[in-house]
Amino acid sequence: MVMGRPPGSHTIDEILAAARARLLRVEPEEAFREMAEGAVLVDIRPAAQRAIYGEIPGSVIIERNHLEWRLDPCCEARLPWVTGYDHRIIIFCQDSYTSSLAAAALLDLGLYRATDLIGGIRAWAAAGLPWAPGGAGTVTLAPGAAPALLSRSPPGRFWGAVFPRRSFVAPSVQTAPRPFGSRGITAGWIRGRSRLGGTGRSRPGRSGWRRPPPALACGRRATTAR
Repeated sequence: MVMGRPPGSHTIDEILAAARARLLRVEPEEAFREMAEGAVLVDIRPAAQRAIYGEIPGSVIIERNHLEWRLDPCCEARLPWVTGYDHRIIIFCQDSYTSSLAAAALLDLGLYRATDLIGGIRAWAAAGLPWAPGGAGTVTLAPGAAPALLSRSPPGRFWGAVFPRRSFVAPSVQTAPRPFGSRGITAGWIRGRSRLGGTGRSRPGRSGWRRPPPALACGRRATTAR
Protein backbone atom coordinates (compact mmCIF):
# COMPACT_ATOMS: atom_id res chain seq x y z
CA MET A 1 0.00 0.00 0.00
CA VAL A 2 1.29 3.46 -0.94
CA MET A 3 1.61 5.54 2.23
CA GLY A 4 1.99 8.95 0.64
CA ARG A 5 3.26 10.83 -2.37
CA PRO A 6 6.55 12.72 -2.26
CA PRO A 7 6.20 16.52 -2.30
CA GLY A 8 5.92 17.90 -5.81
CA SER A 9 4.93 14.60 -7.41
CA HIS A 10 1.89 14.28 -9.69
CA THR A 11 -0.41 11.41 -10.62
CA ILE A 12 -0.56 10.31 -14.23
CA ASP A 13 -4.10 11.67 -14.43
CA GLU A 14 -2.82 15.10 -13.41
CA ILE A 15 0.03 14.93 -15.90
CA LEU A 16 -2.35 13.89 -18.68
CA ALA A 17 -4.80 16.69 -17.85
CA ALA A 18 -1.99 19.25 -17.88
CA ALA A 19 -0.77 18.01 -21.25
CA ARG A 20 -4.23 18.14 -22.81
CA ALA A 21 -4.83 21.64 -21.44
CA ARG A 22 -2.03 22.80 -23.76
CA LEU A 23 -3.39 21.10 -26.89
CA LEU A 24 -6.09 21.98 -29.42
CA ARG A 25 -7.04 18.36 -30.00
CA VAL A 26 -8.83 17.19 -33.15
CA GLU A 27 -11.62 14.72 -33.87
CA PRO A 28 -11.05 11.95 -36.47
CA GLU A 29 -13.07 13.66 -39.22
CA GLU A 30 -11.12 16.90 -38.78
CA ALA A 31 -7.81 15.03 -38.78
CA PHE A 32 -8.80 13.27 -42.02
CA ARG A 33 -9.62 16.62 -43.64
CA GLU A 34 -6.36 18.18 -42.44
CA MET A 35 -4.38 15.21 -43.72
CA ALA A 36 -5.72 15.90 -47.21
CA GLU A 37 -4.52 19.51 -46.80
CA GLY A 38 -0.98 18.54 -45.83
CA ALA A 39 -1.03 17.67 -42.13
CA VAL A 40 1.15 14.71 -41.09
CA LEU A 41 -0.45 11.93 -39.05
CA VAL A 42 2.17 10.26 -36.88
CA ASP A 43 1.52 6.79 -35.46
CA ILE A 44 3.59 6.18 -32.30
CA ARG A 45 2.31 2.66 -31.54
CA PRO A 46 4.67 -0.34 -31.46
CA ALA A 47 4.68 -2.87 -34.29
CA ALA A 48 2.84 -5.54 -32.28
CA GLN A 49 -0.10 -3.21 -31.70
CA ARG A 50 -0.22 -2.14 -35.34
CA ALA A 51 -0.19 -5.79 -36.44
CA ILE A 52 -3.31 -6.48 -34.37
CA TYR A 53 -5.34 -3.29 -34.85
CA GLY A 54 -4.23 -2.04 -38.26
CA GLU A 55 -2.83 1.24 -39.56
CA ILE A 56 -4.00 4.51 -41.12
CA PRO A 57 -2.95 4.68 -44.78
CA GLY A 58 -0.65 7.62 -45.47
CA SER A 59 0.49 8.00 -41.86
CA VAL A 60 4.12 8.09 -40.73
CA ILE A 61 5.31 5.48 -38.23
CA ILE A 62 7.60 6.98 -35.58
CA GLU A 63 7.73 4.81 -32.49
CA ARG A 64 7.47 6.68 -29.22
CA ASN A 65 11.08 6.16 -28.13
CA HIS A 66 12.29 7.90 -31.33
CA LEU A 67 9.71 10.68 -31.58
CA GLU A 68 11.57 13.75 -30.29
CA TRP A 69 14.76 12.86 -32.17
CA ARG A 70 12.93 12.44 -35.47
CA LEU A 71 10.92 15.66 -35.20
CA ASP A 72 13.28 18.14 -33.55
CA PRO A 73 14.33 20.55 -36.35
CA CYS A 74 17.68 21.05 -34.59
CA CYS A 75 18.50 17.35 -34.24
CA GLU A 76 20.86 15.52 -36.60
CA ALA A 77 18.55 12.50 -36.54
CA ARG A 78 15.46 14.43 -37.70
CA LEU A 79 13.45 13.27 -40.71
CA PRO A 80 14.29 15.00 -44.02
CA TRP A 81 10.95 16.83 -44.24
CA VAL A 82 11.33 18.39 -40.78
CA THR A 83 12.66 21.78 -41.84
CA GLY A 84 11.03 24.16 -39.37
CA TYR A 85 8.66 24.58 -36.46
CA ASP A 86 5.39 25.22 -38.28
CA HIS A 87 4.60 21.67 -39.41
CA ARG A 88 1.06 20.52 -38.65
CA ILE A 89 1.70 17.21 -36.86
CA ILE A 90 -1.15 15.11 -35.44
CA ILE A 91 -0.02 12.32 -33.14
CA PHE A 92 -2.15 9.23 -32.57
CA CYS A 93 -1.95 5.98 -30.65
CA GLN A 94 -4.54 3.35 -29.77
CA ASP A 95 -6.86 5.30 -27.46
CA SER A 96 -5.23 8.77 -27.30
CA TYR A 97 -3.60 8.62 -23.86
CA THR A 98 0.07 8.30 -24.80
CA SER A 99 -0.47 10.54 -27.83
CA SER A 100 -1.48 13.49 -25.64
CA LEU A 101 1.74 13.23 -23.63
CA ALA A 102 3.76 12.87 -26.85
CA ALA A 103 2.12 15.90 -28.48
CA ALA A 104 2.87 17.99 -25.38
CA ALA A 105 6.52 16.96 -25.68
CA LEU A 106 6.53 18.29 -29.26
CA LEU A 107 5.21 21.61 -27.98
CA ASP A 108 8.24 21.73 -25.68
CA LEU A 109 10.45 21.36 -28.76
CA GLY A 110 8.79 24.41 -30.30
CA LEU A 111 6.51 22.56 -32.75
CA TYR A 112 3.64 24.86 -31.83
CA ARG A 113 1.06 23.36 -34.22
CA ALA A 114 1.43 19.81 -32.88
CA THR A 115 -1.60 18.10 -31.36
CA ASP A 116 -3.17 14.65 -31.06
CA LEU A 117 -6.15 12.67 -32.33
CA ILE A 118 -9.06 12.40 -29.90
CA GLY A 119 -9.90 8.74 -29.30
CA GLY A 120 -6.89 7.44 -31.23
CA ILE A 121 -7.10 4.93 -34.03
CA ARG A 122 -10.03 3.23 -32.30
CA ALA A 123 -12.16 6.37 -32.78
CA TRP A 124 -10.83 6.78 -36.34
CA ALA A 125 -12.01 3.28 -37.24
CA ALA A 126 -15.36 3.75 -35.50
CA ALA A 127 -15.93 6.87 -37.62
CA GLY A 128 -15.61 4.75 -40.78
CA LEU A 129 -12.45 6.45 -42.01
CA PRO A 130 -9.87 4.60 -44.22
CA TRP A 131 -8.06 1.69 -42.60
CA ALA A 132 -5.55 -0.92 -43.66
CA PRO A 133 -4.24 -4.13 -42.09
CA GLY A 134 -0.95 -3.77 -40.26
CA GLY A 135 1.95 -4.48 -42.61
CA ALA A 136 -0.03 -3.85 -45.81
CA GLY A 137 2.53 -1.29 -47.03
CA THR A 138 0.30 1.79 -46.87
CA VAL A 139 2.38 3.74 -44.33
CA THR A 140 5.80 5.38 -44.25
CA LEU A 141 8.25 3.89 -41.76
CA ALA A 142 10.67 6.34 -40.17
CA PRO A 143 14.21 5.03 -39.62
CA GLY A 144 14.23 2.70 -36.64
CA ALA A 145 10.50 1.94 -36.76
CA ALA A 146 9.71 -1.77 -36.84
CA PRO A 147 7.29 -2.91 -39.57
CA ALA A 148 4.09 -4.62 -38.49
CA LEU A 149 3.69 -8.20 -39.68
CA LEU A 150 0.63 -8.69 -41.84
CA SER A 151 -1.93 -10.39 -39.61
CA ARG A 152 -3.15 -13.88 -40.57
CA SER A 153 -6.43 -13.39 -38.73
CA PRO A 154 -9.64 -12.52 -40.64
CA PRO A 155 -10.17 -8.79 -41.25
CA GLY A 156 -11.99 -6.93 -38.48
CA ARG A 157 -15.16 -5.02 -39.21
CA PHE A 158 -13.30 -1.71 -39.19
CA TRP A 159 -10.87 -2.47 -42.02
CA GLY A 160 -11.61 0.05 -44.76
CA ALA A 161 -10.34 1.30 -48.07
CA VAL A 162 -6.62 1.44 -48.72
CA PHE A 163 -5.25 4.40 -50.63
CA PRO A 164 -1.71 4.77 -52.01
CA ARG A 165 1.25 5.45 -49.78
CA ARG A 166 1.91 9.13 -49.31
CA SER A 167 5.30 10.47 -50.31
CA PHE A 168 6.98 12.97 -48.01
CA VAL A 169 9.62 15.15 -49.65
CA ALA A 170 11.54 17.75 -47.71
CA PRO A 171 11.06 21.22 -49.21
CA SER A 172 14.21 23.05 -50.24
CA VAL A 173 14.10 25.71 -47.53
CA GLN A 174 16.31 26.56 -44.59
CA THR A 175 15.40 25.46 -41.07
CA ALA A 176 13.45 28.24 -39.38
CA PRO A 177 14.81 29.86 -36.21
CA ARG A 178 13.85 28.03 -33.05
CA PRO A 179 10.87 29.66 -31.20
CA PHE A 180 11.71 31.51 -28.00
CA GLY A 181 11.60 29.21 -24.97
CA SER A 182 11.79 25.95 -26.91
CA ARG A 183 14.49 23.38 -26.24
CA GLY A 184 16.28 21.17 -28.73
CA ILE A 185 16.39 17.46 -28.07
CA THR A 186 20.15 17.39 -28.66
CA ALA A 187 20.66 19.36 -25.45
CA GLY A 188 19.90 16.23 -23.48
CA TRP A 189 21.18 13.65 -25.91
CA ILE A 190 24.09 11.59 -24.66
CA ARG A 191 26.07 10.86 -27.78
CA GLY A 192 27.44 7.38 -28.27
CA ARG A 193 24.83 5.81 -25.99
CA SER A 194 21.74 6.61 -28.01
CA ARG A 195 20.28 3.80 -30.05
CA LEU A 196 19.73 6.31 -32.84
CA GLY A 197 23.40 7.32 -33.01
CA GLY A 198 24.60 10.37 -34.89
CA THR A 199 23.56 9.08 -38.29
CA GLY A 200 19.83 8.88 -37.62
CA ARG A 201 19.84 5.12 -38.15
CA SER A 202 18.77 2.51 -35.67
CA ARG A 203 20.64 -0.73 -35.12
CA PRO A 204 18.56 -3.84 -34.38
CA GLY A 205 19.71 -5.72 -31.35
CA ARG A 206 19.67 -9.40 -30.55
CA SER A 207 16.24 -9.16 -28.98
CA GLY A 208 14.57 -9.35 -32.41
CA TRP A 209 12.59 -6.14 -31.98
CA ARG A 210 11.68 -6.09 -35.66
CA ARG A 211 9.16 -8.90 -35.17
CA PRO A 212 6.22 -9.13 -32.73
CA PRO A 213 6.08 -12.18 -30.48
CA PRO A 214 4.80 -15.38 -32.18
CA ALA A 215 1.49 -15.16 -30.32
CA LEU A 216 0.84 -11.74 -31.85
CA ALA A 217 2.01 -12.77 -35.31
CA CYS A 218 -0.66 -15.49 -35.30
CA GLY A 219 -3.39 -12.93 -34.66
CA ARG A 220 -4.07 -13.77 -31.00
CA ARG A 221 -5.29 -10.97 -28.77
CA ALA A 222 -2.96 -9.59 -26.18
CA THR A 223 -3.08 -6.98 -23.47
CA THR A 224 -1.66 -3.73 -24.88
CA ALA A 225 -0.71 -0.40 -23.41
CA ARG A 226 -2.96 2.56 -23.90
